[in-house]
Amino acid sequence: MKKQLKTENAPKAIGPYSQGIESNGFTFISGQIPLNPKTGEMKTDVKAATAQVLDNMKAILKSNGMTLDDVVKTTVFMTNLDDFPKMNEVYETQFLPPYPARSTIGVSALPKGAVVEIECIATKTKTKKEKK
Repeated sequence: MKKQLKTENAPKAIGPYSQGIESNGFTFISGQIPLNPKTGEMKTDVKAATAQVLDNMKAILKSNGMTLDDVVKTTVFMTNLDDFPKMNEVYETQFLPPYPARSTIGVSALPKGAVVEIECIATKTKTKKEKK
């Protein structure tokens, strides 16, 4: 069985896909671009863009009672891999060790001219406080 995730706090899907799907204990978040869901503004600076993408992901995860701590895998798509260090600066401030597994892929273009897009897979895990 699968459950669709949907929130007004992240950009609406721009095609025939869901913001996220939960199935068999896993949550799959569709690739998020740096579009502010409130203003429609597209962030073009890679640091600001990465922050907006992660905010969008957090909103979708929150709609399913989850946080970035539950993310086990991300895939990052970038139109300029020279910006990798800048993206990484923001990315590493949002996740705690052990960091999710990750792939980063250079692409020629992204939807709506985005400079970065990130998708993820999450599963509900115990927080550090709960593990003690």
